[in-house]
Amino acid sequence: MLKTFSVLGLPVNLSDNYTHWLLQCLQKDQGVHVVTINAEMAMLAKKDPLVAQIVKEADLVIPDGAGVVLYLKMRGKQQQRCPGIELAQSLIEGLANNGQNNPIAFYGGKPGVTEAAATQWRAKLPEVNIITAHGYLSPEEEEAWKNTLKAQQPPLILVGLGVPRQEVWIRENRNLCPQSIWVGVGGSFDIWSGTKSRAPGWLRNNNLEWLYRLYQEPWRWRRMLVLPQFFFTSLFYRS
Repeated sequence: MLKTFSVLGLPVNLSDNYTHWLLQCLQKDQGVHVVTINAEMAMLAKKDPLVAQIVKEADLVIPDGAGVVLYLKMRGKQQQRCPGIELAQSLIEGLANNGQNNPIAFYGGKPGVTEAAATQWRAKLPEVNIITAHGYLSPEEEEAWKNTLKAQQPPLILVGLGVPRQEVWIRENRNLCPQSIWVGVGGSFDIWSGTKSRAPGWLRNNNLEWLYRLYQEPWRWRRMLVLPQFFFTSLFYRS
């Protein structure tokens, strides 16, 4: 079991190698729902009981955002940030290197984007087997996709439907593949497909990736207001 620390009343697991822990879970046929938490999700959980419940029920909660890492540091916990996209990349590579025959599932994104992301991964790792579905399926198409997941039992299922829709979808459907790792990956398919780009390394290393995201999508400015709200809440929060 990994150590856990509370962030605004939500559990966050502490580790220096989440990938290794997850791959061990796969070897033990132990299914895992991974939540990648940042300041925005933490504040959303304070308003939405369902989101709070999902985070608390998750098998692994990793600090995706700089705000969460800062919260931990303020309380004497030295924990590196673990962006969900980087965790997902390491899991794909780990499964490919282990000669995993079962497919990896990509679900979400706009039509064409998720398949383009899979194509990029196939070019990088020819041995990897990826099945995909975009995030705009009709009810009939979604039911067929669920049947595909149930039949093929992918060991890794990456869901990019945005927060909190992806977390809700995983919670409702993880019984289809109870021994799989399920991860909500947000906009990772956009990055892998080349539709969008990640912040330069120097911005990521200085916890300023949110600023680059705002530059790319200026209409997100209202959502960014949650960052100072999270900071001030952190200053006075007592568990």
